[in-house]
Amino acid sequence: MSQTVVLDRDYLDCRCMLLELAAILDRHDRAKRDHNGAKTLDQRLLRIGQAMEVLTHPSPRPDRVERILNLLSDPLK
Repeated sequence: MSQTVVLDRDYLDCRCMLLELAAILDRHDRAKRDHNGAKTLDQRLLRIGQAMEVLTHPSPRPDRVERILNLLSDPLK
C-alpha cells in the first residue's frame, strides 16, 4: 500500500482524533484552578505533551506507537 493510499484512507479519522484532543486540552485549560488557587503540574498532562512530541518529530523507524505506549504505560511518579 502506498503512503498516498494510507493518507487517503485515514486522513479524516486522524483529523477527528486531533480535533478531539484539542477539545480536551481546551477544556482542561478553561477548567477551574485547584484548591490552592494554582493549576498543578499533572504528570498525565506532561505525558500527553511528551506523546505529542513523539508524533511531531520524524522517526527513522515506524515505532511511534511503541514509544507512546511505553511512555503512557510507565507508572506515574
